[in-house]
Amino acid sequence: MLYQIYDFQKALLQPLTSWAKTTSETFINPANPLSLLPGAERFAASFELLHRFGKDYKKPEFGIRSIKAHCKEVVVQEITALSKPFCNLVRFKRFSDDIDVITKMKQDPIVLIVAPLSGHHSTLLRDTVRTMLQDHKVYITDWVDARMIPNDQGVFGLSDYVNYIEDFIRLIGADNLHVISVCQPTVPVLGAVSLMASRGEATPKSLIMMGGPIDARKHPTAVNSLATNKSIQWFEANTIHNVPPPHPGVGRRVYPGFLQHLGFIAMNPSNHMQSHWDFFQNLVRGDEQDAKAHIRFYDEYNAVLDMDAHYYLDTIRTVFQECALPNGTWKVNGELVKPEDIRQSAMLTIEGEMDDISGSGQTRAAHKLCKGIDESMKEHYEVSGAGHYGIFSGRRWRSKVYPRIQSFIRAHHSTNPNNQDTN
Repeated sequence: MLYQIYDFQKALLQPLTSWAKTTSETFINPANPLSLLPGAERFAASFELLHRFGKDYKKPEFGIRSIKAHCKEVVVQEITALSKPFCNLVRFKRFSDDIDVITKMKQDPIVLIVAPLSGHHSTLLRDTVRTMLQDHKVYITDWVDARMIPNDQGVFGLSDYVNYIEDFIRLIGADNLHVISVCQPTVPVLGAVSLMASRGEATPKSLIMMGGPIDARKHPTAVNSLATNKSIQWFEANTIHNVPPPHPGVGRRVYPGFLQHLGFIAMNPSNHMQSHWDFFQNLVRGDEQDAKAHIRFYDEYNAVLDMDAHYYLDTIRTVFQECALPNGTWKVNGELVKPEDIRQSAMLTIEGEMDDISGSGQTRAAHKLCKGIDESMKEHYEVSGAGHYGIFSGRRWRSKVYPRIQSFIRAHHSTNPNNQDTN
């Protein structure tokens, strides 16, 4: 019933938000006499804020059309390399007319960025992708909103997530592949590579794990506390709802995106209120640059997706309550996950000093689990002054984290002639 009420409320607000947008534009249109009235800027800013509070936020585009690679501007085309019911493997292919640039791009390492399935769309890693494209061939997991997936496609659990990662690694080829997992996927990625190693399959050249709950018991945050202080039955009763019509996934049990969004806001309500107040003031002053930065951020932040209930509850139970990975008890489809079997993949773990999502030491715990990796192939980097988002987006990501990742990948990269046809 809650989902239906939410959809009804959005439909009810749509005329109001459309009117608010039109009214805001009226008060700033120089051709309209109303724009000359005293306080017109404040009227316009107020209605713009009202519009943004009530509007429906759709999934943003990556929007990466070109980047600078090897000192030249190159065109980027977004291609779906593999489509699965719950996730698309997206490739960003680079094109150039310069023969020298093409030759250099063919030598670049291949990177698979595994985006989190934790409420936001994979476009949250747009800055990560854009930066990596300068020196790498890039793929990313683009997770599908569960409310858009028909019920006849079955359910999706944590084990399915692991299987997806295995399939993506096999498709791309592990020989010269470097896998970067950001936040939540550090656990299923480590699980997938562990299982592949146990079976004797080739594993990626390197694993780069950033701000994830490998061992959620270390320096628990508010996120960890919520997951451990409530029972699975509580989560099922209070966070799981059926998708209503007219969505394609009608009847599917999900953790709705709008509930997740409320949780995001509740973690730092005063910060969000201050941000919206600053946005209002910027509009009044005519500070377009800061206002546009606010719009870009919240267009991304407010766009959320539903998660399949099985996956959400599996994650709460396995990762946060049982801590099955560090305890050595995690089984995926009957196979025990043994990180100690990984031997050929180098490993870099990255944590933000101020991370309030994944506490200090939670990602670094992978070093202790992966006993089979030689110490000379392991590195850890704590990013001074960085919060959770700062390790994969923004100034610190570009100036501190990316150079460290680039250097690590190059140190563990070898050119494979079989992979030279991809830019």
